[in-house]
Amino acid sequence: MLLIHPSIDPVIFSFGAIQIRWYGIAYVLGFLLGIYLIKQINKNYQIKIENKKIDDFFIWSIIGVIMGGRIGYIVFYQFETIFTNPLDILFIWKGGMSFHGGLIGIVVSVFLFSKKNSINFFQLSDLVSSVAPIGIFFGRLANFINVELYGRVTNFPFAMIYPNIDQMPRHPSQLYEAFFEGFIIFIILKYYNKKNFTKNNFGLITGLFLILYGVIRFSIEFLREPDAHIGLLFNSITMGQLLSIPLIILGIGIYLKKYFK
Repeated sequence: MLLIHPSIDPVIFSFGAIQIRWYGIAYVLGFLLGIYLIKQINKNYQIKIENKKIDDFFIWSIIGVIMGGRIGYIVFYQFETIFTNPLDILFIWKGGMSFHGGLIGIVVSVFLFSKKNSINFFQLSDLVSSVAPIGIFFGRLANFINVELYGRVTNFPFAMIYPNIDQMPRHPSQLYEAFFEGFIIFIILKYYNKKNFTKNNFGLITGLFLILYGVIRFSIEFLREPDAHIGLLFNSITMGQLLSIPLIILGIGIYLKKYFK
């Protein structure tokens, strides 16, 4: 039962040189829906963050994710660019964003914003972690449309052929990631948020998010085609898996520290 990639145009429409792409729409939807849900979740906490401060954090989050994602991509996946053409770091429209870099960027934003506004770091990071799967979900769907981060060749019954790549059946790994890293993690965190609303034990959701994302990403990477210019590191793991290991370790550390607080 082979599926065929629908070959959706990554450009929705354009005005001369200006192009509106699905990838950009994914970011916009992720940020807007994320801030809306943060406000809804924040209402249930005994200790609340002012809505005005959440609105102010919106810009900080955008800057953190985009700058971190772009710089992270260059450092983790195209390090030679720093020496050969460093200005490419600024050319976001050329493509190339790293989730792990974006995560570092948003952590820096949360840290600086919480310090500036006298907010509990883990309270804000719990809110961000609760809605992060929404952005991941839309981002992976955009990857699917762009025919990037596709899976390895397989005999899996629901394999997909990407005509723009080759005629080999492959794992639709972008859809796996959208479902597990996006939808499933969101549902799990929503459940644990409800149990944690009255305890004010901030940090549990952050730790749980890091563990879940790290484990799921590490697992699905076995089904994803390695980056052609990097291949497998140590002949066994991908860069995505290598970068996910510290997330799992850090997540376990945060979760245990907060759980046994």
